[in-house]
Amino acid sequence: MVPVIGSPVAFVVALLVGGLAIYVAASIVADIQDYSHAILTAFVGAIAWALTAWIPLFGPLLALIVWVWVINWRYPGGWINAGLIGLIAWIAALGILFVLNAVFGLGVGAFGVPGV
Repeated sequence: MVPVIGSPVAFVVALLVGGLAIYVAASIVADIQDYSHAILTAFVGAIAWALTAWIPLFGPLLALIVWVWVINWRYPGGWINAGLIGLIAWIAALGILFVLNAVFGLGVGAFGVPGV
C-alpha cells in the first residue's frame, strides 16, 4: 500500500518544489508573489516539456524553448524576463532540492523545472 500512497505524495512534493522555485524566480524578476500561479506554471511547463522533449535530435532544445514560452505566457516582461525566470528557477530548485535531499534525505525532484 505504501507505493500507491508514496507516488502521489512524491508527485505533489515535487510539484510544490518546482512551484516554489518558479515563485522565487518570478518574485525576483517580475515582482510577482503568487505561489498558486507558480505551481500552475510549473505544471503546464512540465506538460509542455513532456510533449516536446521526446522528439529526436532537437527535442531537448525545443522543449527548453517551449518551457520558456510557457513562462513568457504566464508572466509579464517578454522573452528575456522569461529566460531569467527560468534560469533563476533552475538555480533555486537546485538549492531547494539540496536542502530537502541532503539535509532531510527526502529524495525528491522538482516537477516543472527541467534538469533538476
